[in-house]
Amino acid sequence: MTITTNAQGHLTIGGADALDLAQQFQTPLYVYDVAQIRSQIRSFRAVFEAEHVDYAVSYASKAFATVAMYQVAAQEGAHIDVVSGGELYTAIQADFPMADVAFHGNNKSQAELEMALAHHVGTIIVDNFEEIDLLKQLLAATPSRRQDVLLRVAPGISAHTHAYDQTGQVDSKFGFDLASGQAIAAAKAILAAPQLNLLGIHAHIGSQIFEVAGFVGATEKLLATLCDWHEQLGFTPQVINVGGGFGIRYTEGDDPLPAAEFVRAIVQAAKGATLPFALPAIWIEPGRSIVGEAGYQLYSVGSRKAVPGLRPYVAVDGGMGDNIRPALYQADYAAVKAATPLAPAVETVHLVGKYCESGDILIDAAPLPATAPGDVIAVLATGAYGYTMASNYNRNPRPAVVFVENGQAKLVVRRESYAYLTQNDLSYSED
Repeated sequence: MTITTNAQGHLTIGGADALDLAQQFQTPLYVYDVAQIRSQIRSFRAVFEAEHVDYAVSYASKAFATVAMYQVAAQEGAHIDVVSGGELYTAIQADFPMADVAFHGNNKSQAELEMALAHHVGTIIVDNFEEIDLLKQLLAATPSRRQDVLLRVAPGISAHTHAYDQTGQVDSKFGFDLASGQAIAAAKAILAAPQLNLLGIHAHIGSQIFEVAGFVGATEKLLATLCDWHEQLGFTPQVINVGGGFGIRYTEGDDPLPAAEFVRAIVQAAKGATLPFALPAIWIEPGRSIVGEAGYQLYSVGSRKAVPGLRPYVAVDGGMGDNIRPALYQADYAAVKAATPLAPAVETVHLVGKYCESGDILIDAAPLPATAPGDVIAVLATGAYGYTMASNYNRNPRPAVVFVENGQAKLVVRRESYAYLTQNDLSYSED
């Protein structure tokens, strides 16, 4: 894992001392190295530019969605995809260019689609027949309006990842099935609707994938499908969207490819296909691989429980409320002591949280130097699916979020207060 330190030997994030960040903004705390986010977006774009193909790097904002994150994405020329009215509203508040927004989701509500249409979202990624009918009804009120759409398909390719992270196989809640003929039936329905403009096809095979084979296979299958549609329907695609899911390093046991290598494999597979039409623009949707390794969570050590003959428990002031992934996916992380991140471990502990669940374990076997109450622990590579999946379980406020760039820290999400927790509560009392 990449660890940077200063002259005092302390962990640094974006050039700032982690101990200073913990003192200034308190813990638990989400911290992002903004330069690393920018670097990842640029690395994806560089591959496409070198290959001389039309493209879009569309940040999958479900990984981490805030006004500040959308602003950084816009500064780097990235598109974004959103999956809810809340994410879309956040993008609107960030003044993100709506033409560069794609709206995902397997069960978009009428209100969400009305919101997307009212704000002129660039692309709606259609996921089911009901959505096609609903879009046609909503667009009937504005006969001159045409809405660009992509058709999401389930290509029947399962990624080598956690079962909950697999979204490209046939038995999935996402997308139209190719093998049964659902997908071509959906394409016919869209092409027959004068107010819908079918740009192309979309698939997402899963998340935290370490091999290029699945992406190559998906690219080849999508292009073969488009060739069939060209022959049978006379359809010429403008876009092929192969999704995201590029794996990152959470622990030393992970050995991912550089994220750009996935893109290179996708582009080369597309260029190698024999097509009866010009190569469509290639869109990708990286999320975790843009923000995952750029994020850190800072915690303060509290209590310690030592049981003779067993691994000790070291508790911190956060836990499953701010990072549910270990409990939900059995996700693995690495942690360091922020004051001495390069110090050798002297013990292996259960690094646990403060929540009232036995499963509130951040790292089941964390090798650490000696710790004491008040020490700051940094859990690495927590930039994806931490803040966005956080909860108020046990009525704990969600932590603040800080962006650091060139050594300068900026608060981008305030820490929730206890008053925030009850702001929507209503009194129930007898008159």
